[in-house]
Parts: sequence; structure tokens; C-alpha cells
Amino acid sequence: MTYEEKLLAAETHVFKTVFPNTTNHHDTLFGGMAMQMMDETAFITATRFCRKKLVTVASDKIDFELPIPAGTFIELIGKVVLVGNSSIKVQVDIYIEQMYAEGRIKAVTGTFSLVAIDDDKKPIRIID
Repeated sequence: MTYEEKLLAAETHVFKTVFPNTTNHHDTLFGGMAMQMMDETAFITATRFCRKKLVTVASDKIDFELPIPAGTFIELIGKVVLVGNSSIKVQVDIYIEQMYAEGRIKAVTGTFSLVAIDDDKKPIRIID
């Protein structure tokens, strides 16, 4: 598989429903919950790209552009944006989709850095 094919194949789409148990007193998704879902999506995306053990080392920047209301669907999309020697950077975007209406809008975007590790938890090359 070529590098470009691996990038395309690693793109990850995760759908969730925003239920009341994941929201704050404003009836919007907790920021920490959004970050947890984004980190998981970044991990899945990076693992699908390199098929190695990975750990998150940084959430580089997360922009909360819109609140995410309870009772909506969200789609998290993870894409590999940079591959280093032992690290990989993944951008994750969250889109809001109303349950009973067409269309969607981007609400959150962030980037996560992960490092490939061996069984001794030492960094290893992302690409052999």
C-alpha cells in the first residue's frame, strides 16, 4: 500500500449521540467529554495508519467553535496530518447533525500527537 493509500485508509469516522448524561448545566456536551472522544478518534486513526502501539503525548490545540447541544448526533472525523520518525499528528473535527433535519456544521477542531512505542514503552519508528 502506498503512503497516500495508507493516509486515505486511516481516515476514521465515529458517530455518537449527545445524551443528557454527557452534558453540562447548559445542556451542551462537556468539553472534557468532547476531548475524550477526540483523543479516542485520534488513537484509532493513528493506529489504523501504522498498526503499532501508540500513546497520546499532546493535544496540541482544540478550538471549541460552537456548543454541541444535547439531543444531536455528532460525527468525529480523524485524519493523519503529519508523520514523523516516532510521532504522528492527527486532526480531529467534530460536526453537529440535528436528528430531524438535514445538514451538519463543524463545532470543534483539534490536533493530537501520538508516539509509537515498543513493549518496553520506548519510542519506535512509525514507518518501518
